[in-house]
Amino acid sequence: MKNMSNTFKEIMPSRALSPLFKMKLFKIMALLAIVIFFLIPILRLVLLSFQVNNQLSLQNYADILQDSKTWTVLIDTILIVIGSTFISVTLGVLLAWLVAYSDIRAKKWMQVFIILPFVIPSYISTLAWTQFLGANGLYGKMISILPFSLEPINLYSMGGIIFVLGFSHYPLVYLLSVSVFRKVPREVEQAARVSGASGWRTFVKVTVPLALPGIASGGFLAFLANLDNFGIPAFLGIPAQIDVLSTYIYQQVVGFGPSAFQRAATLSVLLGIIALFGIILQWLLLKKSKMLETTVEDKKPRVYLGKSRKLIEILLWSFFLLTSLVPFISMMMTSLLSAYGLDFTWENISLKNYQFVLDTSPKAKRAIGNSIQLALIITVIGLVIGTAFAYYRVRKPNRWNQFSEMAISLPYALPGTVMALSMIFAWMEPIPGWNPGIYGSVMILFIAYFTRFLILQVRGSITAVLQVDVSMEEAAMVSGSNGWSKWRRILIPLLLPSILSGAFLVFLTALTELTVSSLLWSSNVETIGVVIFSFEQAGYTTYSTAFSSLIIGLILFGFISLYVLQYFWNRKVANVK
Repeated sequence: MKNMSNTFKEIMPSRALSPLFKMKLFKIMALLAIVIFFLIPILRLVLLSFQVNNQLSLQNYADILQDSKTWTVLIDTILIVIGSTFISVTLGVLLAWLVAYSDIRAKKWMQVFIILPFVIPSYISTLAWTQFLGANGLYGKMISILPFSLEPINLYSMGGIIFVLGFSHYPLVYLLSVSVFRKVPREVEQAARVSGASGWRTFVKVTVPLALPGIASGGFLAFLANLDNFGIPAFLGIPAQIDVLSTYIYQQVVGFGPSAFQRAATLSVLLGIIALFGIILQWLLLKKSKMLETTVEDKKPRVYLGKSRKLIEILLWSFFLLTSLVPFISMMMTSLLSAYGLDFTWENISLKNYQFVLDTSPKAKRAIGNSIQLALIITVIGLVIGTAFAYYRVRKPNRWNQFSEMAISLPYALPGTVMALSMIFAWMEPIPGWNPGIYGSVMILFIAYFTRFLILQVRGSITAVLQVDVSMEEAAMVSGSNGWSKWRRILIPLLLPSILSGAFLVFLTALTELTVSSLLWSSNVETIGVVIFSFEQAGYTTYSTAFSSLIIGLILFGFISLYVLQYFWNRKVANVK
């Protein structure tokens, strides 16, 4: 009996410690995976920029900074980023203020058109703009019937790159500003007006300082997106021999010179330093801004436009149609031509470009298969891991979770070319002298996509978990529902719509990705973005426009399917309640 008692005492502590031990072991494994997949690649990239003949040195930086070409690229990059960010912030803030403050009608539909340039890949938008403003495009035909002459717009220039970048990324500023504008207390503005301040002075002295956190965050995201973008400067800048850092790094790597990787790594660090300046500027702006105490959005109009409302609405809808629809219609018209440059007449219309993409071209067919496979697997894995991490992050906040979230967000915050290079250096030889064959295979694209896009699912799932009050879980546990039963009956039905939105964003981003893929793809592992880029670079514009039109159709189909699914799911959950 005594022996049994002793044995029982020995077993109980070990059983009690067993879950704790498993949890600690799981935490250690998770942190190890985060360090290996998210941090080490970036550290190796920085380290390589300081290496010459396996010795630490500043020689790479000295060589790069003494090259006059580097300074030309840096100045062009800074000018393009500043110009395009100015356009993005101006358009984003103006539209956010009109939607949040004024009494214009059909705001929901306007929001759809505002977001459209953001969800469509920027290289496809570029293709659409070049077809619209090209010599044979709709713009050329419209100005040809005018009684006076107008010069055609050349997008293959600094101004063209700034214009397309600015118009592609203003939705980021809008999305982060509109909700902050709605949270500005109308009582504060009314107090300023009663004190004698004019409408403009109230806007400058009261509204803008209170909305500055949203404007600064949106402006920073637009700054990063303009700095990071590869598709637009590649489509418009390379033919005009205008290089920015993202395309210059790409040219260094594909050039395969004796010091190509060292030069690319050094340029990547310079690109990261410019991004750091953006972070510092955002921090300074946020430091000076005033924090809003209210979290409730006031959606009622504060400014009534009166007789000018109709004119402003006509101007807004003309802007949306001109920037969101007409370029894509022009692109689809080009995709239907039997040969590039022909007039759009019945005898010149053909579907042979679509047949080529879907049936004849093995490269295009492989790209569709590869991209769908990559996007699906990344979405499913991201859905499970991202949601599990988000749940743990919200329910058990601590410094390790904060550190993990920061590490997971790092690959997405970095410019795409920098991130792709870090993947090459990390997985070409993970251990010196050992090449596992990951670089040059589809596996490196899986790893790169997973590390870059996981944060999108994490953020979407965090938002979803925050919407579920913890008391509902406690009630479920008191009622006997625990573990999988709690997830199946309570959490999944409530979380699913928001989680699916995050998953759809991951799928869409992975499906149409170009920046990372342009440096990591290899023979037989092409992706959709890479093939469209190669068609355009080779002069096969009818094929690139046909392929892009198919992707636009796929994106619209996905949006409609998600909307229908969420609609019926919400009705089902409401009926259950």
